[in-house]
Amino acid sequence: MGREAPLAEYKAKRDFKRTPEPRDKVVSARNGQARRFVVQKHDATRLHWDFRLEVDGVLKSWAVTRGPSPNPEDKRLAVRTEDHPMDYASFEGTIPEGEYGGGTVMLWDEGTWEPIAGKKAQDLEKGHLHFVLHGQRMKGEWLLIRLKPRGMEKRENWLLRKIEDACCGPSDSLTERELTSVATGRTMHDIAEGKPSPKTRRRKRGKGRATPPPFEPVQLATLVDEAPDGPDWLHETKYDGYRALIACGGGSAVVYTRSGHDWSDKFPDVCAAAATLPVDAALIDGEIMALDAAGNPDFSALQEAISAGGRGLSLFAFDLLHLDGEDLRPLPNLDRKARLQALLAGVPSPLHYAEHVLGSGGEMLKLLCGAGLEGIVSKRADAPYRGKRTQAWLKSKCVARQEFVILGWTGSAARGRAFAALLLGRYDGDHLRYAGKVGTGFNERTMQNLAEAMAPLAATDPATAVPASAQRGAHWLRPELVAEVAFAEFTGEGILRHARFVGLRGDKPAREVRLERPMPKPADPEVRITHPERVVFPDDGITKGELADYYRAMAPLLLATMAGRPLSLVRCPDGIGGKCFFQKHGAGNLGKDIGSVRIREKDGGEEDYLCVSDAQGVLECVQMGAIEFHAWASHSRHLEQPDRLVFDLDPDEALSFADVRKAAQDLKRHLADIGLTSFAMLSGGKGVHVIVPLKPQAEWDEVTDFARRFSIALATAEPERFVATMSKAKRKGRIFIDWLRNQRGSTAIMPYSVRARAGAPVAAPVSWAELDEFETAAAFRLADRAQLLERAADRGLAGWGSSSQLLPSV
Repeated sequence: MGREAPLAEYKAKRDFKRTPEPRDKVVSARNGQARRFVVQKHDATRLHWDFRLEVDGVLKSWAVTRGPSPNPEDKRLAVRTEDHPMDYASFEGTIPEGEYGGGTVMLWDEGTWEPIAGKKAQDLEKGHLHFVLHGQRMKGEWLLIRLKPRGMEKRENWLLRKIEDACCGPSDSLTERELTSVATGRTMHDIAEGKPSPKTRRRKRGKGRATPPPFEPVQLATLVDEAPDGPDWLHETKYDGYRALIACGGGSAVVYTRSGHDWSDKFPDVCAAAATLPVDAALIDGEIMALDAAGNPDFSALQEAISAGGRGLSLFAFDLLHLDGEDLRPLPNLDRKARLQALLAGVPSPLHYAEHVLGSGGEMLKLLCGAGLEGIVSKRADAPYRGKRTQAWLKSKCVARQEFVILGWTGSAARGRAFAALLLGRYDGDHLRYAGKVGTGFNERTMQNLAEAMAPLAATDPATAVPASAQRGAHWLRPELVAEVAFAEFTGEGILRHARFVGLRGDKPAREVRLERPMPKPADPEVRITHPERVVFPDDGITKGELADYYRAMAPLLLATMAGRPLSLVRCPDGIGGKCFFQKHGAGNLGKDIGSVRIREKDGGEEDYLCVSDAQGVLECVQMGAIEFHAWASHSRHLEQPDRLVFDLDPDEALSFADVRKAAQDLKRHLADIGLTSFAMLSGGKGVHVIVPLKPQAEWDEVTDFARRFSIALATAEPERFVATMSKAKRKGRIFIDWLRNQRGSTAIMPYSVRARAGAPVAAPVSWAELDEFETAAAFRLADRAQLLERAADRGLAGWGSSSQLLPSV
């Protein structure tokens, strides 16, 4: 066997005319020198980490499918692969598709290694190596153990395990947090795109080559009552400061508030530090804070520092929206954070990278609350950045804290106290409502600053109705100041209990202050949603993962009507910009929790129709690209006896929604005249559905005939308003009363189903009393999930869609 034999397998598998990998070169063993080790993150057929140890002039190699874990309890499978040349230790790049190992390769870790005292490298031949690593990421004692072969295995299977020592850590603290190259600082995406190293870019940049990018709308978090768990979520400390976007480049920087105001002069230290970042242009999202002596955030100190010139403040950066002309917002969260971490590597205060933890949200929240911090922000690790409030970012608070509008103040008889309490309000839609008082949390300086801020806003009357008991001794203000207040709870009347003043919010307009109600904790998904980052609604940036989150939360309401009914799905596997189609058969191809019901067809044959009965089935439909859920008017228990009538009021384009509202109210009145109770639903499209629940007694023919005759009677009585035929020509300037949905086999959109339309509107039940308040049939959208849940629990919708009534004989 010749000298090149150790790399014969390596050479045989590669075409060096096509692959950029190093050629098969064996070097002499480096006696007396520290042996090298490298780990290369390799996105080939499946993602894995290639672990390589220098032994006898080559790199002995193993493919670790889940990556190395610093937790001694984890035993990671390491499949032995061919020896690699020493030159491979510096390889980073892309192996062409079709070549052996085709995919992106990152130099993920490097360093030196040696066997522990009394052992030697040749122990590998015995199937057991105990060694010490001195890497940038992998450190301390490790163990490689060869498993006994089973059957006809082509490769040796080994286990890689961490030995208990000071370098141990959580299971995925390495692979999930360390996302950039130790050599170039690039992410896997950067390497795949062939982008230069940030370190190279830094050397090339100079002042004056670019200008800071413009402001972009910031992404906001939705309040929840519990933090989500699971590996799909990363969790950051909820910082107690002012949200800021830092635009920098060309030797200058701008600090924007969350509303887009330029506050660069209020944060001179942060602005000056950002101006020195080695970028042509970058837009960084973060929070500016004041830290106390223990390193904890201090909101009062932040306000005092701003008043004193903004010195000594820090920025904790948690997102990167733009970098050197590239829009990073479509990238997954973890990729953006990796780029941000590389950008801020080695940058001194006051700029800090915001660390995160993957999974274990509840545990992290408990720890931070115990430390006296505000809470956590949980973010989907795979989600793009979207400049609005979404369910991809969730916030969990240790203590209830919200923003309120200051309506006025009450005088104080105490010496040195400028006022006794602040009177607060909040907006409910466009209506300002009284929310109670806050009389604690002030120090002398805070009271003085508040008094100075309130003085020019004096008014003669309150900005909204205030109870007489709260008006005694009150001085009123124009509603322009915003206070952040901590409190225990709201009373049944919406009044604060045990309120404590935290500080003024100069960065938020009073008109934007809305009460945040925490949503239930997202359930841990039992159905795996693949490609959750895929954008389904391109104009709104809503992803498949967010659609699944909506249906996971809304499933109980959706299923209250839909469970057990034959279904027709609208599927858009490539989003609403691609091809969409109806599907009502083929349950076996969709998921194990999607059932079927056998139905006799008109020709006498039988077909299996889709049917779901639980949230798992709903999510499996979403996983397969379903957006809309349509269902029969009968249940699988009584297929031939419908239990509802649906009249879909479909207006001509020339008509206003006011015309549709009036038509719906008229239908309700006419139905009531013959003894039928009905309910209204905004369709999420153009019209209103008037729904009449029935006892499942009458057969299809009878129900269809009733719907037809009722609709024709209305169209005959008011031909200038209504039409009961599908003819487009006859519908001009009129409303089509679509009674055809009451035929056997026809379907109608289900309550709380999302529609496959721009904006992701939702079919939403409404009460008759509130119908006239709406200006569109698409008043509710996927993003209104919290409001829809709250509405469903409200007494105004109690019993919606339920009535025990028979079809009248008319």
